[in-house]
Amino acid sequence: MRHSVLLIDDDTEMSVMLTELFKRESVDLSVAEDGVTGLDKALNGDYELILLDVMLPGIDGMQLLQRLRQQHRDTAVLMLTARGDDDDRVMGLELGADDYLPKPFNPRELVARVRALLRRTPNTTMQNESLNVCGIVLDPATTEVKCDDAELILTPTEFDILRCLMQQAGQMVSKDQLSVAALGRKMEPFDRSLDVHISNIRKKFPTKPDRIQTIRGRGYRLIASL
Repeated sequence: MRHSVLLIDDDTEMSVMLTELFKRESVDLSVAEDGVTGLDKALNGDYELILLDVMLPGIDGMQLLQRLRQQHRDTAVLMLTARGDDDDRVMGLELGADDYLPKPFNPRELVARVRALLRRTPNTTMQNESLNVCGIVLDPATTEVKCDDAELILTPTEFDILRCLMQQAGQMVSKDQLSVAALGRKMEPFDRSLDVHISNIRKKFPTKPDRIQTIRGRGYRLIASL
């Protein structure tokens, strides 16, 4: 099975190298070298994953991501950020990125991260029956989610995190469990990505954001009933 991925990055040399590398991974890589072209491709193309650089000519990666999510496009997004720039990482996650990878990176590390996200999107490792827990109804077949009868627009990562919590409602789910289920990888030291995703989900609940409880230093728990 071949996969379709969009790379939005103005580094031509890297784009050529990654195009050749991904061919061996059964990935067809489309490339856009500026933000305007990248946004057009992201909105009008059919991609399973977008690799998005922060620093772009035209419109930057943050603006592009924001516009993409405003259009309710839920394609998974892996942000490529400057190493050590925590503000960019957190901002990208808050705007709806699924994961991030600091530059410069080992190309094999990028391939591993892409494989993990493609395996998880759609997630085939979890049960496919609909779930109805704590006022939330989640249908894996259609990826539709309602909370208190209001539709929730979730990113693929937010969807997988919520599904994992719903399947184990009333129980504490460790951060590593959630990270593997939603991102295809274990947590890294000082990794705040999961905390930001949980915060985003809570903000999207129309009422009672505390239905997802924090177990400090260990994980999270979705209460079984209101």
